[in-house]
Amino acid sequence: MTIAHLDQMNLCEAALAVAQGEVSSQQLTEHAINRLKEVGPKLNCVVSIHEEKALDSAYEADKVRSLGKPLGPLHGVPLAHKELFYRQGVVSNNGSIISEGFLPSETSTVLTRLDQAGAIDVGQLHMAEFAMSPTGFNLHYGHVKNPWNLAYCPGGSSSGSGAAVAARLVFGSLGTDTGGSIRHPAAMCGVTGIKPTWSRVSNYGSMPLSVSLDCAGPIARTARDCARLLSVIAGFDSNDLASSALPVPHYEDFLTGRLKGVKIAVPGAYYEQNQDEGVAQALKIALDTFSSAGAQVIHTKPPDMDVINRMMAIVLTVEAAAHHQAWISERPQDYAPQVLARFKPGFEFSGIQYFDAMSLRAKLTNEWLKAVLGDADVAFMPTIPVSVPSIAETTEGDWGNIAKKISVITHCNRGINYLGLPAISTPAGFANDLPVAFQLVGRHFDEAKLLMISDAYQRLTDWHTRSPMMA
Repeated sequence: MTIAHLDQMNLCEAALAVAQGEVSSQQLTEHAINRLKEVGPKLNCVVSIHEEKALDSAYEADKVRSLGKPLGPLHGVPLAHKELFYRQGVVSNNGSIISEGFLPSETSTVLTRLDQAGAIDVGQLHMAEFAMSPTGFNLHYGHVKNPWNLAYCPGGSSSGSGAAVAARLVFGSLGTDTGGSIRHPAAMCGVTGIKPTWSRVSNYGSMPLSVSLDCAGPIARTARDCARLLSVIAGFDSNDLASSALPVPHYEDFLTGRLKGVKIAVPGAYYEQNQDEGVAQALKIALDTFSSAGAQVIHTKPPDMDVINRMMAIVLTVEAAAHHQAWISERPQDYAPQVLARFKPGFEFSGIQYFDAMSLRAKLTNEWLKAVLGDADVAFMPTIPVSVPSIAETTEGDWGNIAKKISVITHCNRGINYLGLPAISTPAGFANDLPVAFQLVGRHFDEAKLLMISDAYQRLTDWHTRSPMMA
């Protein structure tokens, strides 16, 4: 199989090719390692490459196949992940100089489950400092670059994951989403990413940012790829008692390609604010695609999002400040000023305010679902309402102006984390030669429906197949 064919395959196609003997895991893994070495530095998206261990694992994967033994759903497929997912004995910096050289004593549950499914872990990917940036900002190790245009943001905080998948370095990656950090890089890099319901996936063995908001999930080329990855990593974990014990569906079984009868709610007002013309046009075309395929599009209006966003800000910053309290007290100079500025509000809220924010969560979630979804299956909105910003405009100049730009980037995302709802970002075109995406938001634990609708859209369009020219 030629290199061009390897680059064109998505995750599910790669797994099938290995299972059928059309390509070996060693070939795929060597190709991924070469791409990480050659293209990774151009994007500044790679932290470390596990070359020897990965090649040994690929050799074993090919041996298992040759013996006719049962194969896992990810058998022999090379993946790389955001470095905050810990692997015992492998250094993780968490994008920071404060935790530089940290050597975990445990392996995260999600990585263990990928191992058990046959995936090959080829390395760690760069991230925003302590996962505290929606753009991919990292003053200490440099910013990850968008593979479509190196002067532009890749999205964060799972910036390396979005860039590496988009540039065809690996077939998929795990990221985390606390206020949009899977959906931001998926949208800005033109790939697919799903933030599952809070508690659907174990957070054991990963760096926390905000424990009641953090969600681990996949970034990959297609909705089907994400479905396969999510089926592997989701489910109860005795090491994380907050993880849900609800059964995990086989998500690929729901990918029927049918849209007839699906009802899609399009909330206006707040979710129409700040939209660039190019983004708005791409979203309109996407909605027309859904309508032409038999979906019913209805228009709704969200409740007061100022309240939801304020409650989200309290929960996120208080929990993050609690986790970072000692470091911020002892080593404030080792945080990037932009990152420290985003942590500091957490010290200003009272315990009563935090208690109220947590207590109001169920009520505000029910109000949002009733107003936005009603009897619809999913809500449709921008992932990011503006065109992908440049690195310069999100890092240079007055912090107040930068903060406003960041607020616009997270406009449609941060509230979804507070509500604990699942959401999937799906490529939907380009504006200013950079990717545009919509997101679908569903009810708790309704990831199957989000994946079904995203997959059906991808059968009708080819945006998810487009790739940047990164040689």
